[in-house]
Amino acid sequence: MTMDLHTYFRSSASYRVRIALNLKGLKARPHHVHLTRGGGEQLQPAYTALNPQALLPLLEEDGLRISQSLAIMEYLDEAHPGPRLLPQDAAARARVRELSLAIACDIHPLNNLRVLKFLTGDLGLSEQAKLTWIAHWISIGFTALEATLTPSRSTGDGPFCVGATPTMADCCLVPQWFNAERFSVDLAPYPTLAAIVHACNALPAFQQAHPAMQPDAE
Repeated sequence: MTMDLHTYFRSSASYRVRIALNLKGLKARPHHVHLTRGGGEQLQPAYTALNPQALLPLLEEDGLRISQSLAIMEYLDEAHPGPRLLPQDAAARARVRELSLAIACDIHPLNNLRVLKFLTGDLGLSEQAKLTWIAHWISIGFTALEATLTPSRSTGDGPFCVGATPTMADCCLVPQWFNAERFSVDLAPYPTLAAIVHACNALPAFQQAHPAMQPDAE
């Protein structure tokens, strides 16, 4: 079977899927889609013919096309054996989805490229106002995550978001933390999140998925 991943080195959602593939020991041929070159290659007909949403990532496997990073990761977990991205236990699986959705739906969309371009373009916000916007929404989201995750860390449930092995939640957290660092968000109030990210980034699966390690990195 062949697997292809349409990706961009700094795309948070693509970063999530790269981590997931690495954790499961899967290889996908990368197809690099530059999000800013020429107005954005994701907006060109060659790509929108594959994914009308004009978003990354897009996974292709044997004629199947899946967009949306969480859908891709759940597909990988169901279609391919190996380390699980979602636990067997129903309650733990619900917690992984809860944390993943809090990042992918409540934090990330508000600092996604197309939103930021609209703020500084159509709405005419300054660069400083854009950074204030980013920090505001990341801080709200991280504050909630910190409060959610701190009790489980104190009970020794493991170094990751849910338990002793990385899950889909960790695949979501690490790229969002990278974004926060990139935009100079103050991360001192989130020691629990910092510890989880540190544990994740000690693993080759996370290191190899890092934006700086991608062939299209600039």
